[in-house]
Amino acid sequence: MNGMGYGMMGSFWGFFLNLLLILLIVGAVVVLLNRSGYAAPRDNERIVKMEKDIEEIKKTVEDIKSKLEEI
Repeated sequence: MNGMGYGMMGSFWGFFLNLLLILLIVGAVVVLLNRSGYAAPRDNERIVKMEKDIEEIKKTVEDIKSKLEEI
């Protein structure tokens, strides 16, 4: 019965294995989030950069449009 989680040693090892499992899962989640590029401040910078790029593209499209109208 000692291997089934009963007694002092069994409960210690069960607790230790559960703790290791939890740490492994948390570590995997952190690694996956970092790999996916999830970070709030960096994400905000990306959005600002994309908005600037969109404004530049709109300006370029309007310039091309005006040049086509001249022709």
